[in-house]
Amino acid sequence: MTENPMPRPAREEAWALLCEWTPTPNLRKHMLAVEAAMRSYARKFGEDEDLWGLVGLLHDMDYERFPSQEAGHPVRGVEHLRAAGYPEVVCRAVLSHADYTGVSRQSRMEQALHACDELTGFIVAVALVRPSRSIADVDATSVRKKMKDKAFARAVDRDEMLRAAETLGVPFEEHTTLVIAAMREVASELGLAGEQG
Repeated sequence: MTENPMPRPAREEAWALLCEWTPTPNLRKHMLAVEAAMRSYARKFGEDEDLWGLVGLLHDMDYERFPSQEAGHPVRGVEHLRAAGYPEVVCRAVLSHADYTGVSRQSRMEQALHACDELTGFIVAVALVRPSRSIADVDATSVRKKMKDKAFARAVDRDEMLRAAETLGVPFEEHTTLVIAAMREVASELGLAGEQG
């Protein structure tokens, strides 16, 4: 279901909010990676790229202050987003990315957020163990290979990544390739452009 265009804060305003709530550079980079992947999926599906990007950018904005279900992630962040006038479609999508909120993932945007969230972090981990430390040297095959190594990024639930892509209706290899390509577009901001010199 395509949402009607609605007033929403500009990307610059959302970035300023994210930076206020998230001082840690690596967590900011995670949200930039998810934003890039979400924008790419919006283009693929013919949806509102700015809206999807906003959801990706803000989905973990409260994680540093409230880093668990018990602490209130992502509910506390969504309370702030609602008070700041963010549209409900953004708030609902942010809530849906955590299984424990009770907000089911119904829209394609919500499913894409769930599918991109964990995968972007795993792709970063794969890039960082490359000698070049560059996302240019990561592809779907190398991601699959690292998924088989249970000692690598052991906290990542491989089955959940596969299920999320299936729910989105995109074969996992295609999903991984699209997310890597999106992240390559912002490689410098992610610190994954490779060692220079």
